[in-house]
Amino acid sequence: MAETGLRGPFALTAAGIDQEVTSTSPGAYVLDQAHESGGFHISYCGRSDTNVNERLREHVGKYKRFKYEYFATPKEAFDKECDLYHDFNPPAKIQHPTRPSGSGWKCLRCKIWG
Repeated sequence: MAETGLRGPFALTAAGIDQEVTSTSPGAYVLDQAHESGGFHISYCGRSDTNVNERLREHVGKYKRFKYEYFATPKEAFDKECDLYHDFNPPAKIQHPTRPSGSGWKCLRCKIWG
């Protein structure tokens, strides 16, 4: 099975996020909805183009654990989210990751948007 290459898992609580995600940075992440211990089962993947800590907080109470990684640019975070989407096909992420309006970015895996 593919590896995520992300840090974690960590508890998806406000305190857990603040303890682990300490930099304001673009980032990508995966979430585990059903399990508090044991194997990590990816239910959702996502990203933030500016602050992965803030984006993870939007999921508190809906999922149990998270894995994440910082990226130097929003484009790198987008590319990682696309990789996670294609590698793991998370059941709660039905549509392909979106790109920022006006960016012109393309998915390197499926060539969506041209």
